[in-house]
Amino acid sequence: MNKPSYGASVAKTRRLTAPDIAGRKGAEPVVCLTAYTYPMAKLLDPHVDLLLVGDSMGMALYGMDSTLGVTLDMSIAHGAAVVRGSKHACVIVDMPFGTYQESPAQAFRNCARVMTETGCGGIKIEGGVEMAETVKFLVERGIPVQGHIGLKPQSVNTAGGFRSQGHDSVSAAKIVADAQAVAEAGAFSIVIEAVTETLARKITDQVPVVTIGIGASPACDGQVLVTEDAIGMFNDFTPKFVKRFGEVGDAIGKAAAEYAREVRARTFPAPKNLYGDR
Repeated sequence: MNKPSYGASVAKTRRLTAPDIAGRKGAEPVVCLTAYTYPMAKLLDPHVDLLLVGDSMGMALYGMDSTLGVTLDMSIAHGAAVVRGSKHACVIVDMPFGTYQESPAQAFRNCARVMTETGCGGIKIEGGVEMAETVKFLVERGIPVQGHIGLKPQSVNTAGGFRSQGHDSVSAAKIVADAQAVAEAGAFSIVIEAVTETLARKITDQVPVVTIGIGASPACDGQVLVTEDAIGMFNDFTPKFVKRFGEVGDAIGKAAAEYAREVRARTFPAPKNLYGDR
């Protein structure tokens, strides 16, 4: 029996990299979802190109009011779990607030720690013109960087809340400048969050790197959503840009209710769930 060559085996299971994602500009859209845990990563991995270990975990997993409470240790722990749970997708870890803004040197120390301790394929940082020097510093030292412009959740306090961006010419011009600066600094892709559709389309046309929209435009080179929003894990607030592709929260609630009913009725565990004497 002929055995597959080593090269063929590697090709079949090879994990996507930042350069692979970068090469998708103007081609097949990049599919991206967030993941924070091993089991979720295993479920999503066959279907996506990129798994983002977002600082959105602060809100989606920990019930925080914003992303600002996420720590570097949290990001590393969840990032390592997602890498272990995936084989195909490129895994990108969000850098938490305060871990990269002080200086390029601070950013490199923390990003290098994330890369080495998680095995991820790159990191994501928020910011435009003001972070271009840091992006360039990181890329030149071997750290793939995904940018993030438009609505920047880590700047929610200075922005006055979670509001869509780019509705006037001044703010739109600034966002375009941010995209261009991050692209020129060497980012392999840029997340564009909560901006007007026409602005996101314009940026996608103008910058040479992959754009990934979230509340942006179908013209972006890819799309990302917080998985818990997309699968209907919660029944409370849902952002306008989210489409619920499932109702997992309802299913979990129904399963828990049925479990509770059977426990109280003493019908679970049933004989088939028990160990006999022999």
